[in-house]
Amino acid sequence: MPPTEETMEDRPPVRRRTAWWVRGSLILVAGVLVLVFVIATQVKPYASDGSTPLRMGSHQSLGLPPCNFQRMFDLPCPSCGMTTSFAFLVRGDVVNSVRANWVGTGLAVFCALLVPWCLVSALRGRFLFVRRLEGVLPLLVGVFTVTMLMRWGVVLLLMLAD
Repeated sequence: MPPTEETMEDRPPVRRRTAWWVRGSLILVAGVLVLVFVIATQVKPYASDGSTPLRMGSHQSLGLPPCNFQRMFDLPCPSCGMTTSFAFLVRGDVVNSVRANWVGTGLAVFCALLVPWCLVSALRGRFLFVRRLEGVLPLLVGVFTVTMLMRWGVVLLLMLAD
């Protein structure tokens, strides 16, 4: 019998390697995330006496100004405590990281996992576990934003209850 020709529908889809600039961008993203964690090691998340953990404002130990949102409205901003949360987490202080801002703790863990994902994806030339980044990225940003805003709402409600 002569060999039958496969139609296009019978063939499995061919996954092409990502372009060189995409792989380079993945390596750049991994490098920036590592830099963020290195900077977090320079943040001082404890009060000047060294024993009292801060909840927010630790970014000022880097010479940055206080939060303008908090100064203007006398309320914490949606991301208040995230820098402090990262700083605690890089020190292994998970409890105080969660207390400072549990969304920041989740973001820090996600970013820590994203570093090897970016490097492996860049080396393979294909995204690991993801078919198309265009579909996943907006979903991740949306989930993070909604979670951050929901946490902020709870913080504001708790402040009103006091």
